[in-house]
Amino acid sequence: MLSCPLPPHPVTRFAPSPTGLLHLGHLVNAIFVWGLARRFDGSVILRIEDHDGGRYRPTWETGILDDLDWLGLEPDGVGTAAFRGEGHAACGLRQRDRQERYLALARALEAGPGVYACTCTRRDIAARDRSDATELRYPGTCRERRRAPERIVGQGWRVILPDEEVTFTDALQGLQCQRPAQQCGDLLLRDRHGCWTYQFAVTADDLDQGITLVIRGEDLLPSSGRQILLGRLLGRADPPIWLHHPLVLDDHGRKLSKRDGVPGVADLRATGWEPERVLGLAAQAAGLMPDAARVAPQDLGDLFGDWHAPTGPLPSNAS
Repeated sequence: MLSCPLPPHPVTRFAPSPTGLLHLGHLVNAIFVWGLARRFDGSVILRIEDHDGGRYRPTWETGILDDLDWLGLEPDGVGTAAFRGEGHAACGLRQRDRQERYLALARALEAGPGVYACTCTRRDIAARDRSDATELRYPGTCRERRRAPERIVGQGWRVILPDEEVTFTDALQGLQCQRPAQQCGDLLLRDRHGCWTYQFAVTADDLDQGITLVIRGEDLLPSSGRQILLGRLLGRADPPIWLHHPLVLDDHGRKLSKRDGVPGVADLRATGWEPERVLGLAAQAAGLMPDAARVAPQDLGDLFGDWHAPTGPLPSNAS
């Protein structure tokens, strides 16, 4: 079932964004994360990805932690209790606690390929993009100015990515070839509002937290090549193994969204569902069970009991 071997004793992460509460789509990811970690004798780090300060709500973070506790999905090492209260000891596992680290890494990139200030808005970029690609590509408008970025709101920070092809093997999707400089152009590290971007923050986090296996939805597959290149610029010679699982879609073929009325874990709990029933529903939605039989959290690894990978060395994922 797997396209390549997984790393021995993989270190992976469950990384919710506190911009809403957990729903079925998030739980499918949790099933893959905890299930594969248990199946291959690995560990799960809990990370709160709150890089988007404008959308973060403390009540949503608390709700996520409550849902994980109720479901019995306990991370390894630093548990959910460490994230609660003013005196938390989350060891930098919240992105908002890592601002100085991100700044230091971004400053270090200035000595490499080049980091420059960018004043372009999304509308500016869209007006210059004449391609029919599904993703906007930054055309390098501000590159020639090469103004050094400053710690002020009103300008973004971009890094020049090498224009090269990245080839890697996704553990589920197989061989992938991406050319990030053509997909997205110079990568945005920090936006005009002073927030570090998803691409930069997660690459830095995975580097510092020793993540060896990234498990996430297949909508993020196009991000892998640019994160490999960015990780290399940050000094990571061996990127993680990637595993992008199918998404749960609504009746219109769209990714599930809480704002579209998808029931959350808290909603199901309030109507009397038990944790094992909710996990079983997620396992069925993930295509791991033919029906929504109850699943205990300690048995999630059994869902992947027949998952095997080709023998041989791990792919370098960095060519």
